[in-house]
Amino acid sequence: MNDYTVAIYLRLSIDDVRSESISIESQRLLLTEYAEKMPVQNVKIVEYTDNGYTGTNFERPAVQRLLSDIQLNKINCILVKDFSRFGRNSIEVGYFTQQVFPLFNVRFISVSDCFDSDEHKGDTGGMNIAFKYLINEYYSRDISIKVKTARQIRIRNGEYCTGQYPYGYKFDENKKLIIDDEVADNVRTIFKLYTEGVPKTQIAKHLSDKGIPTPIQYKAQKGLSSCDISKCKYWKSETIANILSNEIYMGMYVMGKRQVTDVGSKRRILKTEDKWVKIPNHHPAIISEEIFRKASETKPVYKRKGENTRIYPLRSKVFCGCCNHSMEYIKAKNSRFKCKYTRLYGNEPCYQLSITEEALHKQIFDMIVYHKKALEQQEDNGIRNCMEQLTAIDEKIALCQQQKQCLYEKLVSEEISAEEFKTLKDQCNAEIQQYEQQKCIGLKSAETLKAHNASKARLKDILKDLSKETTLTQELSDALVEKVYVYPDKSIKVEWKIQDFEG
Repeated sequence: MNDYTVAIYLRLSIDDVRSESISIESQRLLLTEYAEKMPVQNVKIVEYTDNGYTGTNFERPAVQRLLSDIQLNKINCILVKDFSRFGRNSIEVGYFTQQVFPLFNVRFISVSDCFDSDEHKGDTGGMNIAFKYLINEYYSRDISIKVKTARQIRIRNGEYCTGQYPYGYKFDENKKLIIDDEVADNVRTIFKLYTEGVPKTQIAKHLSDKGIPTPIQYKAQKGLSSCDISKCKYWKSETIANILSNEIYMGMYVMGKRQVTDVGSKRRILKTEDKWVKIPNHHPAIISEEIFRKASETKPVYKRKGENTRIYPLRSKVFCGCCNHSMEYIKAKNSRFKCKYTRLYGNEPCYQLSITEEALHKQIFDMIVYHKKALEQQEDNGIRNCMEQLTAIDEKIALCQQQKQCLYEKLVSEEISAEEFKTLKDQCNAEIQQYEQQKCIGLKSAETLKAHNASKARLKDILKDLSKETTLTQELSDALVEKVYVYPDKSIKVEWKIQDFEG
């Protein structure tokens, strides 16, 4: 007999840690006991846990795994302590509980809210449930505002509200900034060389040649960074520029530069400098204010007029295939893309790697032409076959229903016993359930194929006038090209925006 799989979903946000009643352990105990007492046979419990994630959105690893397993028909029932554990966004929670889960025949139970979707088929659970949705959402917003206000107070008091500290410093046991003597001299060297007129690129090469770890590498050595250090093995002029412009090195506390755009959002925007919190003489200075001001007064390199608005088809899309850094666009008679990250290091495979804009455009355009021809040869039989299969499944379900009706008539006419009727009816129900699962999978496949066909139609519309073009245009690049990787042998790899172009 098949298992009845019950998914218990547990969530705890950072703001919930003080409450024992909603700890992960208490949620697990409550839901496990509830699952074990459910009046169904062969209960199999599967746990999904998001610890430290907000409920204002569904960008959580465990809930995403749960939703994927539901699509694969691995889950029969979902248990949560209350609606707020599953999510605090009323629209999204309602969409899943009222639209998605019923589609996949998944039962949803919120234990503390006394809600069982099997008892509310065809309705939304009433006003009580609707109010719970709204209360959870407004509670989340209220908590967010309180946390934000508390953080702003701490910032105005000169406290650090982040686990990150700048290169050259570290935290003491009271989370106060103190100088990190291991690397502070590197910061002093950067300011000294720059005020003596050494360009930032040469400072970066000087530090790399001496084998001094970059800030990312240094943090990784201390176990404080999860970044890909393979892309940060050399000092860059941008890193030097960031250090030279950071007032923190002269003892200035600078916080509150960015703000979150909305509750639950991870997107942050830079505020104007007049809204930053600055406190002078806040912590020990690595360099004097005089040296910092002198470095700031160094004559900047001005861009040519209009350069900052330069538009070209592959802007911000060309990357080095060796070091994965973006390639610099050099405007000239024969414009080209060049890898600038390793331009000072002759032992790297991408040293002096470059490709002309014309050659790159031609390779990409030829790929587009090739894919267009392949697309024209494809047949769109998938959706028709899928719909035929769904029709056949519906016919089988209808036949099983007729068989059940015949069995009932035979029972009434005493052609079969009640025991025989029950056995044969259960067999019909099992077949119907199997066909319903096949139908659910078929409907999902049909939706995927429809989206695929819509994508293909959009692609054909983009490519319909391709015969009029001879090279890559801005319109083709915007519609089709996500990224381009260039390799030393001048070969390229393109990441396309539209799935039908893959392969």
